[in-house]
Amino acid sequence: MSARPYDGKLGIVTGGSRGIGAAVVRRLAAKGCNLLIAYTSPSSEQPTQALISELTSTYQIQATLVQADLSSPTAASATILQAAKDFYANYNASSPFRVDILINNAGVSSNQTMNDPQKGAIQAEEFERVYAVNVLAPLLLTQAVAPFLPKDRSGRIVSVSSVSSSIGYQGQSVYAGSKAAVEAMTRTWSRELASRATVNCVNPGPAWGDMYAEAGETFWKINQPYVDAAPLAEYDGEEDVLAQLNGHAERERFDKIVREGMGGRRPGFTKEIAGTIDMLCSEESGWTTGSVICANGGMKMSIA
Repeated sequence: MSARPYDGKLGIVTGGSRGIGAAVVRRLAAKGCNLLIAYTSPSSEQPTQALISELTSTYQIQATLVQADLSSPTAASATILQAAKDFYANYNASSPFRVDILINNAGVSSNQTMNDPQKGAIQAEEFERVYAVNVLAPLLLTQAVAPFLPKDRSGRIVSVSSVSSSIGYQGQSVYAGSKAAVEAMTRTWSRELASRATVNCVNPGPAWGDMYAEAGETFWKINQPYVDAAPLAEYDGEEDVLAQLNGHAERERFDKIVREGMGGRRPGFTKEIAGTIDMLCSEESGWTTGSVICANGGMKMSIA
């Protein structure tokens, strides 16, 4: 088995500048994949460029970035596709344009109950904001990329959903609904694109990072019953867990927050979730399609 099974392939990753997206980018690059990383906000340009410099130097791949505001999905999908075509032509002008891997990772969150005591009633504008980025953007981008997928079923499309789509998580009518839509579209696309690609989805639970670490105890307490049921979330200072964090200060912070604020139940690491996504991009995953693969430590278990 080749150590670089994605050599020569082109992958597009939305939301690839940080979090799960950046972890996916690192895994694909390590296996030889050339990458177009899409980001939204101007503040992400510098870290995305730094990530590209790291990956091209370390793994000798081709990589570039494109800014595309997914809250305007029609324009964003056209921008990303054109950037991919231009990028591909720069290093492989002699071959027809082809997209081998598409990772629909970018998304926005929403936490608000109906008639929320603090935030008030859910407004149509909130629904439209979330569904534009989480549902319409991946739909239009996948549709734009579809004609350029391989013709031998070697293409891979993986979308990032959330465990919230299926566990009845309070306060997430809008967000959970948007992610359930992603899962439904995954099943549809797996049939429509069956001759070109496998199409799957992963449903992460909480992932360690600044956003989750700073969410605060109110949010963690809401989450507690769900993570209590996750067998892989159990944490008691294991060295192999702490080894996944960078530096002594970050390890101490993680240990303190998980023990004192999260009831000794840890969130996942982005690299763990990225590992599942990478698996679904592999040649070996070629008999798996239309599936939601649980990547949440067991918060949600499913065989269908």
